Amino acid sequence: MSGLAFAAFNQDYSCVSLGTRGGYSIINCDPFGRVYTQNDGPRGIVEMLFCTSLIALVGVPDTPTSSPRKLQIVNTKRQSMICELLFPSTILTVRLNRKTLVVVLETEIYLYDISNMRLLHVIETLPNPEGICALSPSADAPYLAYPAPLPSPALSAASESASAAAAGTSTAGGGDVMLFSTRALAPVNAVRAHRSPLAMTSLSGDGSLLATVSVKGTVIRVFATPTMDKLYQFRRGARETHIYSLAFNPAGTLLAAGSERGTVHLWKIGGGNGKNAGSGSSRASVRDDSSVTGSAEGDVQPQPDYDVNGSQEGKKGMSTVLRRRSLNLTSSLTRAAASYLPSSIAEMWEPTRDFAFFRLPPPVPVQGGGSGSLDRRCVVGLSATTPHAMVISSDGYFYVYSIDLEKGGECVLVKQYSLLESSADGGIGRRAITSVLAEYAAVVPFGFILDIP
Repeated sequence: MSGLAFAAFNQDYSCVSLGTRGGYSIINCDPFGRVYTQNDGPRGIVEMLFCTSLIALVGVPDTPTSSPRKLQIVNTKRQSMICELLFPSTILTVRLNRKTLVVVLETEIYLYDISNMRLLHVIETLPNPEGICALSPSADAPYLAYPAPLPSPALSAASESASAAAAGTSTAGGGDVMLFSTRALAPVNAVRAHRSPLAMTSLSGDGSLLATVSVKGTVIRVFATPTMDKLYQFRRGARETHIYSLAFNPAGTLLAAGSERGTVHLWKIGGGNGKNAGSGSSRASVRDDSSVTGSAEGDVQPQPDYDVNGSQEGKKGMSTVLRRRSLNLTSSLTRAAASYLPSSIAEMWEPTRDFAFFRLPPPVPVQGGGSGSLDRRCVVGLSATTPHAMVISSDGYFYVYSIDLEKGGECVLVKQYSLLESSADGGIGRRAITSVLAEYAAVVPFGFILDIP
């Protein structure tokens, strides 16, 4: 076991927050270094507010010293408790921006004004055991996305749609997404993003784009907010897998997806690929765990026999070239065929693929024997200042990969750190948190507790 109970990037991917059985830590991404640690008991959720000293903490289930129902808001610079909120059931997800705090339970979502911790609204939802939810990092685009059935017959009125979602009325079960305004405190739109249930959703830094993926993990779709028009449809692969992370870069020009198999795929947003932006790359190297690819959830197509590093086996060089040419011809033919088909059918033909990819190193062997499971969680972040993809792996490591924005292809591992070793500051030293994290003004009285009925 790595000892990690929680790991996440902050909203601009400049810091990593870690929760362990002993406490929590804040780590700066570039330069890499541990800047704050508090050993105050098990932490199952540790969410930062950008690079401020405001942090939301939740305990770990089945531990006598912490409660998964209690949310603590702390100021790490002053080392003081701002408030505690007690909820009726386990807290699954916490999201923050500079105006709103969102707390997700299995059948409810609570919205708070972060300036005074006043409860603004409670959204009743269908069971959401994974706590799937996305909050726009930008307070200027006050959008919250969560799984909810499409109202019947259509989203004609915001209040009616909210009632329909709460009552569980739906025209179909599946990957339906509700877009909610945290400013107006009402739904603004809804879309059937996938036929299969939703697995993950993410909003871009400015809140203008919404990415979704289903439990099949084969297709990622990107929608414009608030219209929910589909802009892009990206193919990850044909073999089903669980996507644990979807991340836009802060500029909204790249999208990354990390799977349970330790593979990460990247797509360009705006002019590089997507449903309305050409056919994507025709590279034939194996980019993930499968030997087949498909554009829709379940479609397959043969792919050349390469090893996982994209290198050709010696005696297969000529056959590989022929396969690549055949694949390019097939791609051209499918694009031509798609232009004559209805859009619902044409989507199955679109060969839009990633422009860059990488596979994490093999997991560290589990202590006590065995090589560890190949299935592992990974959280992806994209740097705002350099063409780098950063990954937190559930085995306790932090990886940095260089992306060739012009050529794409396989990304290069440039840095690797242990997140849990005491020397993980990489020689920078244990610095006071004020040297990295900006002070967040005390916005509410300290030390009060609210019990949510």
